Amino acid sequence: MRATVRLLAPDESSVVLGAGDLIGRMPSAALMVDDARVSEAHAMVSLRGGELRLLGLRGMFAVDGKPLQDLVLQPGVEFELAPGLLFSVLEVELPKAVLAVEGEGLARQILAGSSSLLLSPRPSLVGRYVEHAAAHLWPVGERYRIQVRGQPARDLEPGEVIDVEGFALRSLGVSLEGAGVGTRVEGGLVAQLHIVAAYDTVHIHRAGEAPSALDGIGARILSELVTLAGPTSWEVVAGEIWRDEGDRAQLRRKWDVSVARLRRRLRDERIRPDLVRAGGTGQVELLLYPGDTVDDRT
Repeated sequence: MRATVRLLAPDESSVVLGAGDLIGRMPSAALMVDDARVSEAHAMVSLRGGELRLLGLRGMFAVDGKPLQDLVLQPGVEFELAPGLLFSVLEVELPKAVLAVEGEGLARQILAGSSSLLLSPRPSLVGRYVEHAAAHLWPVGERYRIQVRGQPARDLEPGEVIDVEGFALRSLGVSLEGAGVGTRVEGGLVAQLHIVAAYDTVHIHRAGEAPSALDGIGARILSELVTLAGPTSWEVVAGEIWRDEGDRAQLRRKWDVSVARLRRRLRDERIRPDLVRAGGTGQVELLLYPGDTVDDRT
């Protein structure tokens, strides 16, 4: 019950990656690439809308020399993480259903790579190994394994209710069409977002996590993008925020610095930094994934 892709690496070895797996230079990456041109968390395999996609995180990749941050993985597709570092898609396996878990206070989450279940201060599933977690879950081929603290590891089957130190963890199969509910940023699973925009403040809610509160210029940028509800020139958005700035070059500098700071803040809060998406034609927009919701209180 796991969507996987098999890649041919530059050294002609093959590797199988699943939804949620990271590609990068960090030793814990599912595909560790020992090359200085590759970022620690360079890209991620993600399951979206019934397709496996390659998403750029801290780096980009190229197809036929064209830089990309989002690519549908299909047999025959080739991409470069850096010039000359070519990977080829050999096979893509898409099951009819994938495995998810849920529980009281824990929103339903698709299992993607290795995860840890934490019970304090509230139930949450994080997409990395945490040493003292109440339970660990990880894929082995097409199966998933679970190990509750102090117990032996075993296979995890859909339809089970597992007692994890008094917490009832339920496993279930989810149809592939409804499976694109989470992603990773630097190895952590990020749930669907509920964004409450009130111009000077923005609160971002995620299941199983405390709300993230943003204020100042970053909140105003997000609020303007919520209000505009579609791709808009960066100059229009910046002009609304810095209305007294008549120098276009200075306006652009303020915009670039502020957007960079906002993305760093989002990354620090373990929120995907591509929430603010800039296109190659000067357009900027709020990028919402399936299941994300917005409450406009501006």
